[in-house]
Amino acid sequence: MSLRTTLAAGIAATLLSVPAFADGIMVMDPYARAASPAAKSGAAFMMIRNDTGQDDTLISASTDAAARVELHTHIEVSDGVMQMTEIEGGIPLPAGGTHHMMRGGDHVMLMRLTGPLEQDATIEVTLTFENAGEVAVTIPVDNARKPEAGAHGSHSH
Repeated sequence: MSLRTTLAAGIAATLLSVPAFADGIMVMDPYARAASPAAKSGAAFMMIRNDTGQDDTLISASTDAAARVELHTHIEVSDGVMQMTEIEGGIPLPAGGTHHMMRGGDHVMLMRLTGPLEQDATIEVTLTFENAGEVAVTIPVDNARKPEAGAHGSHSH
């Protein structure tokens, strides 16, 4: 890899690590992944902090990277068997609270991908909140990230 390419990749990584802010909503440590280059679906994960001073709810998400986008979680259906399901009514974000969307938990489900989620690419996702409105987030694709990477001790669900 040339010095120019290495430098450009470093600058891009630094810029992408800067949290997205809008009207008191902060999105931190976002990343997206797919199971394989041929996958028809993928998911996006992030931490969302609500510093608006009032309770809010993440009600939807959208992106040109997928034909359908839903807010999902995992629920136990029987004897430890987990099933992914759409979250009805959105994800509550209490004032001053942080919600961690992570693998095995809540996430933004990207269905019928319009193209592969390639390592080190980015996708644009718009999160829509009941009170704060729309927040645009540039999300890097990181198919190599381990489940615990980026995990933080504070989970607010």
